[in-house]
Amino acid sequence: MSAHPLPMSGLRVLEIGTLPAAAYCARFFADFGAEVVKVEPPQGDPARQASPMIDDGRGGRASGWFAYLNFGKRSLVVDPADPAAAARIAALVAEADVLIDATDAQDAARYGLDHARLRAAHPRLVVMGLSWFGRGGPYAAFQGSDAVCRALAGKVQPIGPIEGPPLALPDYHAAIVGGLSAFIPTMAALHARARSGDGSVWDANVHEAEIALAEFQATEGHGAGTRQPRGGINRFTPTYPMGVYRCRSGWLGITVVTPHQWAALCELLHMQELAHDPGYAMGPERLEHADTLEPRLIAAFRERTAQEWFEEGLRMKLPFAIVPEMHEQLATQVFRDRGVIVPIRVGARTVEAPGSPLHLNRTPPQSGGAMPELDDGGAAGGSWRSPRTDVASRALTRASGADIRSAVPGPLAGVRIIDLSMGWAGPICTRNMADLGADVIKVEACGYHDWWRGTSTRMSDFEQQLYEKQPRFIALNHNKRAITLDLTSAEGARLLKELVRGADAVVENYSSEVLPKLGLDYARLREVNPQLVMVSMAAFGATGPWSTCRAYGSTLEHGSGLPTVAGREGDPPLMTHIAHGDAVGGLNAASALMVGLWHRLLTGEGQHLDLSQVECMMPFTAPWAIEQSANGRLGPRLGNRHPDHAPQGVYPCSGHDAWVLLSVLDDGMWRALCGVLGDAALAADGALANVAGRRDAHDRIDAAIAAWTRTRTPDAAMAALQRAGVSAGVVRAPAELIDDPQLAARGFWQVTDRAYVGPHPQPSPPYRAAAAGRAGPVAPPVPIAWPGPTLGQFNEEVLRGVLGLGDDDLKRLASAGVIGTVPLSPMLRKRGAPKTAAA
Repeated sequence: MSAHPLPMSGLRVLEIGTLPAAAYCARFFADFGAEVVKVEPPQGDPARQASPMIDDGRGGRASGWFAYLNFGKRSLVVDPADPAAAARIAALVAEADVLIDATDAQDAARYGLDHARLRAAHPRLVVMGLSWFGRGGPYAAFQGSDAVCRALAGKVQPIGPIEGPPLALPDYHAAIVGGLSAFIPTMAALHARARSGDGSVWDANVHEAEIALAEFQATEGHGAGTRQPRGGINRFTPTYPMGVYRCRSGWLGITVVTPHQWAALCELLHMQELAHDPGYAMGPERLEHADTLEPRLIAAFRERTAQEWFEEGLRMKLPFAIVPEMHEQLATQVFRDRGVIVPIRVGARTVEAPGSPLHLNRTPPQSGGAMPELDDGGAAGGSWRSPRTDVASRALTRASGADIRSAVPGPLAGVRIIDLSMGWAGPICTRNMADLGADVIKVEACGYHDWWRGTSTRMSDFEQQLYEKQPRFIALNHNKRAITLDLTSAEGARLLKELVRGADAVVENYSSEVLPKLGLDYARLREVNPQLVMVSMAAFGATGPWSTCRAYGSTLEHGSGLPTVAGREGDPPLMTHIAHGDAVGGLNAASALMVGLWHRLLTGEGQHLDLSQVECMMPFTAPWAIEQSANGRLGPRLGNRHPDHAPQGVYPCSGHDAWVLLSVLDDGMWRALCGVLGDAALAADGALANVAGRRDAHDRIDAAIAAWTRTRTPDAAMAALQRAGVSAGVVRAPAELIDDPQLAARGFWQVTDRAYVGPHPQPSPPYRAAAAGRAGPVAPPVPIAWPGPTLGQFNEEVLRGVLGLGDDDLKRLASAGVIGTVPLSPMLRKRGAPKTAAA
């Protein structure tokens, strides 16, 4: 239990349905003190039988995955077939603050979960409807699964050997991303209710949530007009070297992007002749030489231990990370000191796993908890136990809010956020805030702009203004106002403080030592705004011996240990994304910010949110960590197979690099698959009627499936399988998402006209207001008022409208280089400019 007040005490959250993403969303409320009642059918949530199964200490078996998704909740059994089910649910809903509804249409009808009617009957209720593919579009009725959603979202195709098949994590991923993506708007809706008294209805889906990790590659591929190739295990376009290397002991993850980092690596590995060779300056050029460089890197890293190389990386400010196996992750002192490893009670025993990554200094989450017993809430008659607290809004720090300019209407209208972040992680956090109605003011500098505008030091690239043409920057920064301020100057720092004085929050992802050097750390900013909520996103957090570690999104995945459980037996630890930790860190930062602002609503207090982006990646490892903690070992890595479902795999289709992912979730789905394949021998084989028999015959089944899929395109194979009720999805390349029929039908890609690039697709958030309810038409996506802004595009509007500066002030600031709209040329950039800690 936390020793601090829990900010969500008094909130009542009702969770219905068996979607793992809904369970993870609801658990965030439990982490911070809300009473969460999980409604289960008489046989229990199917996740109670999900691997890893562990000894519960009293002669039974329990699911570590279920325990992780649900610790801290109560369980209440309500049989949807019971004629009294709707009345029981209605009584709970009447006294609830939040309903998280992940039921299918049949159970929704039995439980009486009509969102429009609930909204009319209970105007203060906040409803989050969560599903695999959303409430409309050609995939709406598809059989979903974790892996199928990732395949369709562009998450599987880039991973694995060049020749294929692409490699997917077996499970446990989409639940985390989908749960975070639902938690953010649900909390925003509660903020709006605190101000207005009105609840709202929202719709979110796991498929679109997963696209947050592929949208950068999708927009880059669209801009280039090409489909990015799969580079091979631990090799990704457009940079090199980036991967996981065996050391004398242990594994080391490395990422090298900038010319300075390449020169430092060459010095470290005694390759000085390449340090300043222009043919190796940038990632794309080095990637061309990867096959000749790789043996040198492999040999060099075997000379020392991973710990020794990591210490060298800290010294030289290189993005290195030890890649821990699960027993090492659980024992890592830095993680234990920060409280990220928590106890979870499962039956009569206690296991350890990564807990909530939301590290709020004043209001940390509960440290672990107990997995609910089936119907442990029934003893109280199925009623709420905690007293209900009605939250009303306190006054904002600003006197009026007349200078607020939200790009879109939304539940965060009236909130102002100063965005000091760069790259991917911080900007996706603040983009969510802007999409939900906050006024986000992005602060860059002409001497050091957001590095996702580009890091090239070539004059030719500068002269072509490539810094205004990067699709990834444009996509990550829509609906924000961008200004420039040189924070290394006294005037720039002073003006930033004036912006902070009238703001609600600051988000930054510099390395931990940068803002203190500039006099702009939380302690200094709190002096001008005591109610300020500030999110910092260093790779390993702002405290501890690793706080100065430099990192990219890939480094964050390395440090979490996830690569050690991904891939096939015999593979090196497998990276599952080019920059996995970036989007994940940003979604966690947005979630943490919502909790911090909620605490301020209750108390008027600001606080510092010290997020570790590596810790944000660790929930993906939780099932394996629990298995390690409970059993002292892990089973073999499974590649594309699944511990519970058989068959599951990625199968070749007609065409180049064409694949479909198929996952048979139960015995009925197996019979349906046999019908699609038209294979009488498989259908008649009684040994294959259950999952154990199919697992033993997986190779034989794979051959039969592949013989069928090879004669069909991926879309044709998916359509035939889904018509029969078999969970399957095309393994889409990220660039192909732009033309995906589901996304097109739902209006997910919005085309905006952007200076320097013209019409350009922008991704919508995976949630949308759904006032018409689950039975109504598909709600429109959150609108995009403007794409990612040009450098300093809103200087005049913000500096005049927010800070009250006049013509003479603006001319003086421009002549002094404090503001501007053109970056310094590569020849004039200052050495030693601040660097972000993570993308």
